[in-house]
Amino acid sequence: MTARSWHRWQDWAALVIGVLTALSPIVVSTDATALWTLIIFGVLIAATALWSLGRPGSVASEYVHAVLGVLLFISPWVLAYTALTGSSWTSWVAGVLTVAVGVAALPAANAEHRGLAGQH
Repeated sequence: MTARSWHRWQDWAALVIGVLTALSPIVVSTDATALWTLIIFGVLIAATALWSLGRPGSVASEYVHAVLGVLLFISPWVLAYTALTGSSWTSWVAGVLTVAVGVAALPAANAEHRGLAGQH
């Protein structure tokens, strides 16, 4: 762990997105599929954000953010809950934001990774 861990705003944003996604079934209409999709993806996004915050040189965690965001974005169609407007919009917005913060953190993660590689 480096002295610069827990500092990247993108990873904090991903943590907030994950927590809000996991908690969103409290305020949006869901069925069993949408409920568990939002909770599971929210927890996975938050956990990956913690991974990124604790290990800022981990480029893989930023790619995982992007993949989770894409999967969350397409989940209303794939899992057939587009009729649930609140759940669908939560998936779409959180998915896009998760991809955006993951991609935005890649340059910093790459730079941190190169800095860590030089210390061995």
